[in-house]
Amino acid sequence: MKIYCYSGCSTCRKAINYLNSKKIPHDVLPIRETPPTKDELQIMLEAYEGNLRKLFNTAGKDYREMKVKDLLPGLSKEAAFELLVKNGNLVKRPFLLGDGIAKVGFKEEEWDQALS
Repeated sequence: MKIYCYSGCSTCRKAINYLNSKKIPHDVLPIRETPPTKDELQIMLEAYEGNLRKLFNTAGKDYREMKVKDLLPGLSKEAAFELLVKNGNLVKRPFLLGDGIAKVGFKEEEWDQALS
């Protein structure tokens, strides 16, 4: 299992603590330096039924400064993926991928269901 995180993000720290407390093996990857690949983004997009917006960190500074909210409705999947792989700050975090698991954000109840 991989979890892409930003060390300064309290939600990411909660997610890692959750995985540790459940003794779920995982690799932590720095989302800013090594964003998810296009293939990983595709897996996540399928998990969220094609909703590209779910992949974006809509509360982030880069999202606001780049006016992605205005761009997103007209972006193709390929263009959106290009933005995300070039700028890890734009990716919703934490970003968890494993065998049959694909989750963005951290809601303990959702993770309990997905990981049990």
